[in-house]
Amino acid sequence: MPKVKDIVGYFSALVPPEMKMDFDNVGLLVGINAAEVRKAVVALDITDEVVEEAVRIGAQLILSHHPMFFELKQVNDESPAGRRIVKMLRHGISGFCQHTNLDSVPGGVNDALAEKLGVTVEGFLDGPHRTAGGKEYGLGLYGRLPSPVDFDDYLCDVKFALSAAGLRYHSAGQPVHRVALCGGSGGNFVEAAAKLGCDTLVTADVKYDRFLAAKALGINLIDADHFCTENVVVPVLVRMLESGFPEVEVIISSASVQPVSFC
Repeated sequence: MPKVKDIVGYFSALVPPEMKMDFDNVGLLVGINAAEVRKAVVALDITDEVVEEAVRIGAQLILSHHPMFFELKQVNDESPAGRRIVKMLRHGISGFCQHTNLDSVPGGVNDALAEKLGVTVEGFLDGPHRTAGGKEYGLGLYGRLPSPVDFDDYLCDVKFALSAAGLRYHSAGQPVHRVALCGGSGGNFVEAAAKLGCDTLVTADVKYDRFLAAKALGINLIDADHFCTENVVVPVLVRMLESGFPEVEVIISSASVQPVSFC
């Protein structure tokens, strides 16, 4: 059976840590490199519920998009993050996280989001950049739909495609054809999207001033929730893991769900 370090090395080649943003914390954040992996859970976040699920099914690895911590200074049972780490180590579970490097890599979060939203990709919103080895990457994407769609109809399409509980949006009163997108927090791409001639930006975590900017620039803006715009990458991680290590049983977490509700 493969060891944790084998899976880490495999993903580091496919999704180079070099592509991450400076603030980020990716890689094997919890665990033992030499431990064998027979069963793995894939989730967007490593929450208490996901850890409990991994314990219950006897997994040795949780592969997630979001890091468990960024600047943790203590590991003990007095904090939520510390308790999760202690529980994982007690049960021999490693935590391996791929964050903004997975946002940036071709075939990662934003390509998965573009596929869900029916967008044929034309380029990056921020990029392209290149790794020292020459691999191209960038943040956010833009492209076009096969034909223009009424904005209200596209809202329904987005909500259904992403299984979102609700959407926040600004309508500029124009149909959707050229679309910019960024999984997670991409409100700062409003100006870049408008400059590229996009009529619509789909992202998440949009602040009030970004809606004002969209209104001033005459661009549609859809906040489709952080979880929903990034959870699309979970099946991608599953396919990557199964392709590299077919002997490992890979389970999509049923405990990783959209934490936001709408009334």
